[in-house]
Amino acid sequence: MSIELKQLVKSIAALSLVLSLATVAEPGVAWAGAKLKDVATVKGVRENILIGYGIVVGLRGSGDSSADVTGQSLSRLFGKLGLDVAQNAGVKSKNAAAVIITAKLPPFARVGNQIDITVSSIGDAGSLEGGVLLVSPLRAGDQNVYAVAQGPVSIGSIADGTSKNFPTVGRVVNGATIEKDVDVNFAGKKNFRLALHHPDFTTAARVATTINGELGGKFATARDSGTIDVVVPFNYEGNSVELLALLENLSVNIESKAKIVLNERTGTVVMGDRIAISPVAISHADLAIEVKGAPKGSKPERVFELKGASVSDLVKTLNALGTQPKDLTAIFQTLKQLGALQADLEIM
Repeated sequence: MSIELKQLVKSIAALSLVLSLATVAEPGVAWAGAKLKDVATVKGVRENILIGYGIVVGLRGSGDSSADVTGQSLSRLFGKLGLDVAQNAGVKSKNAAAVIITAKLPPFARVGNQIDITVSSIGDAGSLEGGVLLVSPLRAGDQNVYAVAQGPVSIGSIADGTSKNFPTVGRVVNGATIEKDVDVNFAGKKNFRLALHHPDFTTAARVATTINGELGGKFATARDSGTIDVVVPFNYEGNSVELLALLENLSVNIESKAKIVLNERTGTVVMGDRIAISPVAISHADLAIEVKGAPKGSKPERVFELKGASVSDLVKTLNALGTQPKDLTAIFQTLKQLGALQADLEIM
């Protein structure tokens, strides 16, 4: 077993001890204290993706070498600016590069607000460093223009400050100005829907119960494992914003699902605390482990009995035996197939 894996397992074991002393919930028990706004979103309140095409100019010979796309774009631009350029002529310049522009339009965006944009080269430009993005419209999925982008492109540096991360991708901070409002009459809504980030029937029911307890009536209903419908009470009609401000700060109990994630390539093991293992005997290669309570019978020569039936105990034992990451993966896969592992298993 690699030194990195041993250190990680020891860290996990130490973290498990600290969490246990803090009365950590076992699998199937709720974690308290999460705010509703951190575990659910309101339908209709989300970001929208904007995309556009533009030209970055002012490059120091690091632009596109081909004149097919960039050259035609520059020709059309010059025509709009009143310059006499042949219709089919392509302007050749290695100081310009064609780019795709992407941005996120925040919910309830208003005209005049500014947002950051990302520009990515689509040609064979070597670098966008020092370039300036020309005025470019940004469209949403409905093909309407919601913002206009323009500004100097910034290429981030690596920590040593000497080289660039991805010279063909850059950002323009506050590089786009919103030109069209996202109209949503949210304050006048009569009802709205909450969507849980991680659907769970128990969590959905608890959220509905918590909301009803706060509002003093049957206003919230869990429709399924990930959806809670809320009717706006009479005293909040016309003021749904204030209602949501109240509800999003409610403390809710979130049901945690037992899960183990194994990365065989790096030897990384990430798991919840105190995940149970049913009584079972494990024999792999030249090692054997018996979880207390396993059926009696013939045993391999080397048998290590676990006093506790948890994944944490098993990992510590495997670590002490020098188990390799690939062996750890094989053991957990077999435990899951046997039905002895009381958790979901994900292999990366």
